[in-house]
Amino acid sequence: MDPVSTAQTKLSQWGQRVRATWTNWWQVLLLGAQIVVLAFLPSSYQRGAQRAAVLRNLYLATAPLLTWFLVLSALISVVLIRIVVATAFSYGLSQYALEVLVRTLVLELIPLYAAMFVAVRYAMPGAQRIRKLLAEQQRNGVEYNDQALLRTELLPRALATVFSVLLLAAVSCVVALVLAYLTVYGFSPWGFPSYTRSVGSVFTPAVTLIFSLKTLFFSLAVAVVPLAASAQRDADGRYSRRSDISEFARLFSVVLLIEVLSLVGNYY
Repeated sequence: MDPVSTAQTKLSQWGQRVRATWTNWWQVLLLGAQIVVLAFLPSSYQRGAQRAAVLRNLYLATAPLLTWFLVLSALISVVLIRIVVATAFSYGLSQYALEVLVRTLVLELIPLYAAMFVAVRYAMPGAQRIRKLLAEQQRNGVEYNDQALLRTELLPRALATVFSVLLLAAVSCVVALVLAYLTVYGFSPWGFPSYTRSVGSVFTPAVTLIFSLKTLFFSLAVAVVPLAASAQRDADGRYSRRSDISEFARLFSVVLLIEVLSLVGNYY
């Protein structure tokens, strides 16, 4: 086989893969921008069927997940709090235990697993259902208008996903802070001034801003990436089923990138 033609074939295949990857990510960014713009327009959810769809998805994305997530979050928080407190006490570093807990548990872990929990339980199954609906409509000879699909199906689910991630992360952070206080000081109110001073020393304006932006971008990634994949046609122009693992890997890569950028902002 001619090595020149083999190299040209490999380069061509590589170029096609790069082009397809770039096209997919461009569609994700475009859909995200459209959702953000529509979210700031009151006409998108102010009245009628659109408002009912948004409210219904808000309930489905939050209420069924809230109890189990809080139970799971409380268990994880209790285990980590006990480990950190016991380790700090054994090394004579008890004064740093609260700061370590707030930085690791509240700032880093809770927003991350809140986003992943909503992605697995709501966002990704919802994206698969939308893709299945589009495939059925295509087999029946019906094609969705892009704007109609965006307003009636994608926007309500995206808003619900963002709301769910933000709510679960906020409530779980409060639960973790309460559990940390009870673990360190018990039910005594006398440790409250020292506790608030330790927690407040962590939440500087810069750290608070980075934490808020990170949680917001987590919610946007979980909302947009699966939905963008569900609305993308394959090479044959169809809406064939995609692998859940590959879709989760793509979402996790975005979340991981956001987490790395937040770590750089906080500690460098």
